[in-house]
Amino acid sequence: MEYFAHSENDNMKKHPLAKHLHETARLAESFVGCEELKPIFRLSGLLHDFGKYQLEFQNYLEYGGRRGSVPHAKWGAGYARKFKANEISIAIDGHHKGLPDRVTWQNDTNEIVHDDQPGFDDVMRAFVKDTGFEETAFSELNKLPFDPSQRELLIRYLFSSLTDSDWLSTEAHFKTETSALRPTRTLPLSFMMDKLEEEFAAKSKDGEINKLRNCVRMEAIAKASLPVGCYSLALPTGIGKTLTSLAWALRHAKQNGLKRIIIVLPYISIIDQTARELKRIFGEEWILEHHSSFNESTNLNTDKHEDYSTDQKRKQLACENWDYPLIVTTTVQFFESLFSNKPSKCRKIHNISESVVIFDEVQTIPKEIILPTLGMLNDVQAVMKASFLFCTATQPAYEKRSGFNGITSITPLITDPGILYDKTKRVTYHLLDELTPISFARLQDAVIEHNEAALVIFNTKKDALEFFSLMKSGNSWDACYHLSTAMCPHHRKATIQQIRDDLKEKRKILVVSTQLIEAGVDFDFPLVFRALAPLEAIIQSAGRCNREGLLNQYGRLGNVYLFLLEEAHYPNKTYQACACYAAELLQSDIEQLYSHDVFEKYYASVFSLYIDQANQQAISDARKTFNFETVNNSYRYLDDHSEGLFIYNYNDESRQLLHKLQDKKFLSRDDYRAMQPFTVQAYANFIHQNREDVKTSPHGFKIWYGNYDPATGISVAPMEVDKYVV
Repeated sequence: MEYFAHSENDNMKKHPLAKHLHETARLAESFVGCEELKPIFRLSGLLHDFGKYQLEFQNYLEYGGRRGSVPHAKWGAGYARKFKANEISIAIDGHHKGLPDRVTWQNDTNEIVHDDQPGFDDVMRAFVKDTGFEETAFSELNKLPFDPSQRELLIRYLFSSLTDSDWLSTEAHFKTETSALRPTRTLPLSFMMDKLEEEFAAKSKDGEINKLRNCVRMEAIAKASLPVGCYSLALPTGIGKTLTSLAWALRHAKQNGLKRIIIVLPYISIIDQTARELKRIFGEEWILEHHSSFNESTNLNTDKHEDYSTDQKRKQLACENWDYPLIVTTTVQFFESLFSNKPSKCRKIHNISESVVIFDEVQTIPKEIILPTLGMLNDVQAVMKASFLFCTATQPAYEKRSGFNGITSITPLITDPGILYDKTKRVTYHLLDELTPISFARLQDAVIEHNEAALVIFNTKKDALEFFSLMKSGNSWDACYHLSTAMCPHHRKATIQQIRDDLKEKRKILVVSTQLIEAGVDFDFPLVFRALAPLEAIIQSAGRCNREGLLNQYGRLGNVYLFLLEEAHYPNKTYQACACYAAELLQSDIEQLYSHDVFEKYYASVFSLYIDQANQQAISDARKTFNFETVNNSYRYLDDHSEGLFIYNYNDESRQLLHKLQDKKFLSRDDYRAMQPFTVQAYANFIHQNREDVKTSPHGFKIWYGNYDPATGISVAPMEVDKYVV
């Protein structure tokens, strides 16, 4: 009897089961660089569709039936478990439905392990005869020296490789043209290093800042030959950490035989900016962006979109498994994939192995999940041969210490960053009215009396909107601008560019903003006011003041004023607690803000004082007991229950785009990407309360037909908008 894995393709040929199993095994084995792991990965591929040797499954392929009516994953999983190959067993059990909790896996496989599964011996004999498999292969598996959490990560690694290899083999059978489009690019290290050196050579060497940038880069790349591990690059704002980190990463990859660079950033605005710069330097074809504009959960088919270029199709396919030389993605995408149990999200995990991963603005990782996050990174580094570089101007205390189970060891690339911080001092910090609570009127007077361009940053959209409404009616400014996430990205981008143009022309402008400008928006104001906030937010805000050090030429520094509003609002209780602790520190000695290591000390203190570690420990414990579904349901990088609203009334372009999309039967990834600049995230309560202005398109996305203020964005009862709009 001939056994098949899949039904007929367009050429009316079925997919021989033995061929599929050997293809999957070969691919899975090729995805792992460590020789000791190869037998495990090969076996998982051979065994994953063991259950398809059931006569019932072959009849299902021949005569049809309800999808999933003949389960097959538990058969191979049970066979592996009989030989105590539990890592293989769990990965196989989940290769369709997702990685299970331990009890679910045991229940799935108990009948086979206890010889209670009717027909098992017949299936096993058919499998052995068809594939040439020998049970001695199980004896080749060496007991690996991994602790429980490392073994859990190994299962994720194995599951990712199995899922990807299974899908690739299936794709080659059903969609030969799509399979042939899969990217085959490797990281062009020499080419990229040469291009980057050309970029550095074209930059000015004059001035103290440029000299420091060159010295920093030379010191960092001198440590590129160090082995795979965890590293930090703590630099003051404006010293060029993005390109310095990449220069180090390319050399480090070459020295250690690593095959990929992944740049992980907290915000899409920074991703767009970074990817655009990298494409300019290296060329469009080498850079893959993967974020919400390339949403992996959207069911799209390249075959239906003949207008795609070959490069666009390849990049779309690469978003599925990250098989690309240089990837720019979000922290949400990166970490929620690592903690997921879903096949589609986990498919890319194996390509994190043998990579250099650069985490920029690393201080933005939520404190509420930092312990399981750092624990996962420890395991990835140990099991998957990946190097991590943590980049920020405010380096958190991430290293392991008493009471904090963090990164085992972090090697700094800069030996004495304190010298850099001293040499690049650009601002003087002040406590407005010694941080006694003040009114908006008092803040207004304080901002106006300086008589120069000013940036005022608030913790919530409600406060920013109220202060902007107060200030815009005055005649003290050449122009007034508002920035918040109540504005769609296209609106924010245009406003930011206008602000930059005005600053370049030295116009006296006022910008009232929420926290969104604290990372990735390179403003350079002589004067910044910041509502009391956690220390990282204060320091990041100061990075928007005298950023290029131009005021130093005139013998002065920028001024940063911290203020506390009466009835101040905060995004959440943890944020408020950290802000209050920062106030205590600064009221006792504001000079601490000029020390390069103040944030590291602060982070260690607030974590021990204000962060509930119980939920974090529960996630780590669930990992160690192989409860994958529990981990998936517990780990949330963003506690965000928002939904996108496409803004119809933003401008003519948004209206024309919607009319164009409504006529399409299918939406491509480019269509979704075209929508993103005109989309605002809003909470369900806001959408419900304003349901008369919200309609759902035939494609499933929601459209805002209500008011949109040309200065402040979504406009309904403006003073209430902060409660609902993200």
